[in-house]
Amino acid sequence: MSRKVIITCAVTGAIHTPSMSPHLPVTPEEIAEAAIGAAEAGAAIVHLHARNPVTGQPDQTPEAFTPFLQVIKQRSDCVINITTGGSPTMLVQERVGPAQHFKPEVASLNMGTMNFGLYPMLNRFKEFKHEWERPYLEGSRDRIFRNTFSDIEFILESCSENGTRFEIECYDIGHLYTLAHFAERGVIKPPFFVQSVFGLLGGIGPHPEDVAHMKRTADRLFGDQYRWSVLGAGKNQLPIAAMAIAMGGNARVGLEDSLWIGAGKLAETNAQQVRAVRQVIEGLGLDVATPDEARTILELKGGDRVGF
Repeated sequence: MSRKVIITCAVTGAIHTPSMSPHLPVTPEEIAEAAIGAAEAGAAIVHLHARNPVTGQPDQTPEAFTPFLQVIKQRSDCVINITTGGSPTMLVQERVGPAQHFKPEVASLNMGTMNFGLYPMLNRFKEFKHEWERPYLEGSRDRIFRNTFSDIEFILESCSENGTRFEIECYDIGHLYTLAHFAERGVIKPPFFVQSVFGLLGGIGPHPEDVAHMKRTADRLFGDQYRWSVLGAGKNQLPIAAMAIAMGGNARVGLEDSLWIGAGKLAETNAQQVRAVRQVIEGLGLDVATPDEARTILELKGGDRVGF
């Protein structure tokens, strides 16, 4: 029986700003259509952030999520994953609000404090439509993305009664050890859905040895108690995905992680990136997991037990 590979699609995020691409979803309608399109293309999971529909700034109020959560649920059976990362400019109490309120099947959880450098994007993008964009990028030179032990425990405890599982985002090797620490304490239970992040300034690089090192370490720490997925930032998206899929992993794509579909070519939709990684999966003789197969693999509670 062919192995089932889970595709996650992160449709908008908080890294890229609206001036970088006319295809970046900003309004609730755009986010909903992007998520539904990604699911129809083969994404079992959609990872969601919200934005101010006028300025495109990240917005982590539950009210900003309501319009598109309901539409996606009505029109698709995909697994909905709500961010608790929000934006590096936000406090953890603000970031956890939507996941705490809506009780999704999956929520993201960043596993360590880090430098999160977005300022090199200013070398490529020079003109901005909104006043907040340039200072947001420039400010990352001196910004710490705070995810302390206390913050992580706060998120886990805030969602402990929800039955929500977590997409554990690990930007470096030490983040795997932090997950092991919370697992040893029984604060988080397996199976763990580990999302290894490669190629963001401040985290581990995109070299094949980095990918292999992350996998070896996770195997040693968690054995068969975890499911591995990867995301590669920017131009690294498909090469990192291909490496990990060949190594037994799963993959995340989407305009949150990369605006591109090829060298110098902007992706026009999230679905376009999903179709690209689907070609990799099927080219290796593997099958793409359906949402219900992903629910079984990750031991999720089911879409009928969410709060929206």
